[in-house]
Amino acid sequence: MGQLIDGEWHDVWYETKKTGGSFQRAEAKFRNWITADGSAGPSGHGGFAAQSGRYHLYISYACPWAHRTLIMRNLKELEDHISISVVHPDMLKDGWTFETDEHGATGDSLFGLPFARDIYLRAEPTMSGRVTVPILWDKQENTIVSNESSEIIRMFNSAFNEITGNSVDYWPEELHEAIEPINQRIYDTFNNGVYRSGFATSQTAYDTAVTALFETMDWLEDRLSNNRYLMGESVTEADIRLVPTLFRFDLVYHLHFKCNRARLIDYPNLWAYCREFFQMKGIADTLNFEHIVRHYHFSHESINPHRIIPINPIIDWSQPHGRG
Repeated sequence: MGQLIDGEWHDVWYETKKTGGSFQRAEAKFRNWITADGSAGPSGHGGFAAQSGRYHLYISYACPWAHRTLIMRNLKELEDHISISVVHPDMLKDGWTFETDEHGATGDSLFGLPFARDIYLRAEPTMSGRVTVPILWDKQENTIVSNESSEIIRMFNSAFNEITGNSVDYWPEELHEAIEPINQRIYDTFNNGVYRSGFATSQTAYDTAVTALFETMDWLEDRLSNNRYLMGESVTEADIRLVPTLFRFDLVYHLHFKCNRARLIDYPNLWAYCREFFQMKGIADTLNFEHIVRHYHFSHESINPHRIIPINPIIDWSQPHGRG
């Protein structure tokens, strides 16, 4: 998503290591936590108390990692308490930019800066590393709280409950132990599996990644034949982490990342499950399919050197899902 190496900005999407042609994702750098009272969270340091209007979220509509934070923001009714800026879908030599367009890119509404990298450098002027979204910014301390999406959704899940009055718990304590292996498999083989397939530079790496990916889709299809949601009858963070990849699957991953053994719509349970999510209150507002299609096909020159935007399937997300 843009990378700073020895002071030079390179036209790459992720900081990667290649071993036998396989793609590996680097760790997030900022790992502080917003908590109800400002006490320290599981990592980083304290001082980030939940307050209405104090925090700002930088996202890309194209990025599935950013999308999960936007979903949780809406489900927890944080729209009036955490403001957002949306980057432009094109990510070229300067990484994510704050250019605007008529389809949802807002510019940097806090500082008017041109690039997402400038937000990182504002927080840490000597920073060297990758520039990703989401970015959770603290307006009071003038720094980045976190750029780790899996931790941002847990902050949003509970830290602001007293402010919003929304106490729905998508990470219930009694399910912590059961959710973790589900999250891990989905992350390793599906959320990240599409990238491991698409960015593989050897046949062996691709075959390994794409085989594991479809084994997981088959497993998910079977799991949803007996459960309404991944953990039973209630939505949890496991679902919120899964659906951004599902929403993008037939539009970009099937073709662009060569994940083409089957489509989402070929899995009756997964397809109905995903439509149900789309039709939940506030979820459609988190999706911008124009940004998704444009970003992947236009930004990845190594995969699509002529930057041709495909015609793409017409998907009717409003079809009745028949799931109660």
